[in-house]
Amino acid sequence: MANRGISNERRKELEQLDPLQKNLFKALAYAGIYKKQLLLILGAVVVVAVVFSGIMVSFQRSETQASNLVAEAAGRYNRLADDPQKAFLEVKESFEAVLDRYANTDAGRMAQIIYAGICMDAQEYDRAGTLYENALKNVGNQAAMRNFLLSSLGHVWLAKNDLDRAKTYFQQIETGKSDLLKDESRFILARIYASVEQTDASQKMYEKLVAENQQSMYAGLAQAMVAKEK
Repeated sequence: MANRGISNERRKELEQLDPLQKNLFKALAYAGIYKKQLLLILGAVVVVAVVFSGIMVSFQRSETQASNLVAEAAGRYNRLADDPQKAFLEVKESFEAVLDRYANTDAGRMAQIIYAGICMDAQEYDRAGTLYENALKNVGNQAAMRNFLLSSLGHVWLAKNDLDRAKTYFQQIETGKSDLLKDESRFILARIYASVEQTDASQKMYEKLVAENQQSMYAGLAQAMVAKEK
């Protein structure tokens, strides 16, 4: 009775599957045929999720352990800081161990910079330079931190009396986007230029410091040098 008003032609149309239904049945058929494979894939996804979770837990554990080791070593160093060489020898193994085991953690990266400063104070300039260079490679787009590391490297080479090498680092700060330590870099560059009798370049750097870094602790000295040359 229900089909009395439906023509044979219409019945044939209704009996045919629309594209959406065809795709649905194809998917169900595929799932049935490859059910075992799909379950294996699903299982693999679950395993990956579990492993990833374990990695994150392990990473957090490593971060905590590294932080604790760095804090402990820094505390020991501070107690002996009046004797930089003795303090360096006291904490050298601890920092080297952190860098060896936890280099990829945030605490390990910070330890590298702290330890570089300790090496610098102990006049271990080669080791300090290597550490600062490694830190600079990993700093990314952090302009302020980049300037800090460039300045640190500049001071390493000043300590080694290599003015040409030092100049390359301070020039990067002077021409960079961040203002951090730019005043110091300009003052040091002016002194470097003066030491090699590049008087015009030295004077221009002093003038730039006075014009653009008026609140700097170096501004008064720079102003005096500008006045002296006039």
